[in-house]
Amino acid sequence: MKTIRIISPSGVIDPLYIDQAAARLRSWGFDVSEGQYARCQAGRFAGTDEQRIADIVQAFNDQPDFILCSRGGYGLQRILSNLQSPISNLRFAISNIQSPIPTLIGFSDITALHQLCGLQGWQSIHGLMCKHIATLPEDSEPLRAFRRLLEGDSLSYPLPQHPLNRNGNVSGYLCGGNLSVLYGLQGTPYSLQALMDTRAAQPILFIEDIAERHYHIDRMMNNLKMSGVLARLGGLIVGQFSDCEDDPSMGGTVYDTIRHAVDEYDYPVYFNFPAGHVDNHFPLVFGQAAVQNNQLSLSPLVN
Repeated sequence: MKTIRIISPSGVIDPLYIDQAAARLRSWGFDVSEGQYARCQAGRFAGTDEQRIADIVQAFNDQPDFILCSRGGYGLQRILSNLQSPISNLRFAISNIQSPIPTLIGFSDITALHQLCGLQGWQSIHGLMCKHIATLPEDSEPLRAFRRLLEGDSLSYPLPQHPLNRNGNVSGYLCGGNLSVLYGLQGTPYSLQALMDTRAAQPILFIEDIAERHYHIDRMMNNLKMSGVLARLGGLIVGQFSDCEDDPSMGGTVYDTIRHAVDEYDYPVYFNFPAGHVDNHFPLVFGQAAVQNNQLSLSPLVN
C-alpha cells in the first residue's frame, strides 16, 4: 500500500479539507498520515517557522511514497534555507536524505520546495492539494489524472491551441511553478539559474500565477530575461494567470506581455495550459519531459 503524508508548510488550512482529502485518498487505497503540526496556526501560517520546518524534515525522514502539501499561501521563503542546514533536534537536513525519495506534491507557494527538490535531482508533482482533492467531483478529469499519476501511470497532454503559440519540439526537464515565487527566489541559491546550472538538459519552464497586476507580470518576465533565464530555456509552457486582469495601458493582454518577453528566442512556447489556481488543474511531473507534435509527455515517477 502506498503511503501519503499530509503536511502544511505554508498557510493555515481549514482542517475540514485535510479530513475530506484524507478520506478520499484512503478510499483510493492509500495509507494516509499527517504531520504533527499540519493543523496548527500561527497568524497566517500553519504553525510557527520551527513547527513547519519540523514537519517538512520529519516527512522526508519518514520516507512515505508521497508528501502532500495541504495548501500554498505564503511561508516557505521564510524557512527554505533551514531545510539544507543542520537543525537542532532534527535528525538530518533534507539534502542528506537517501533513497527512496518521497515525491512532493503541491503548487503555488510550494514552488519553493519544488525548486529545492529539483536542485537535489528529485522529481516532484505540481498538482492538486487538499481543497481540490476534497471538493472536486470524483469523475472530474483533473482528479482522475491526479489519481492515475499517484497509482503509477504516465501522463501526456495535448497542448492547447492558442494564437500566441510558437510550435516546436524539445526534450529536456520540466521545472517552474508560480511566477511570483520564482521571481522571489531570484538571486538566491534556489533560483532558476541555480537549478539550470545543475542540469545538462534543456529546461522547459512552466509558469502560472494569481491576482497579480499586469505590470507586475511584465516586471517579473523582464527580470527573467535580464538575468538570462529566458535565453537558457528550451521551451516555455504558460498556465493559468487567474484574476490577473489585462491592463489596456500595457498594450495587450497578459499573455501578450509574456509572449513579447520571449519573442527574440526560437524555442516552442505554449499558452493556456490547464494548470494553476483553477479547478481545471492537471498535474505535471517536474523532471524529464518532452514536447513533440504539440503533445507534452511526462516521465513516469521513479522516486
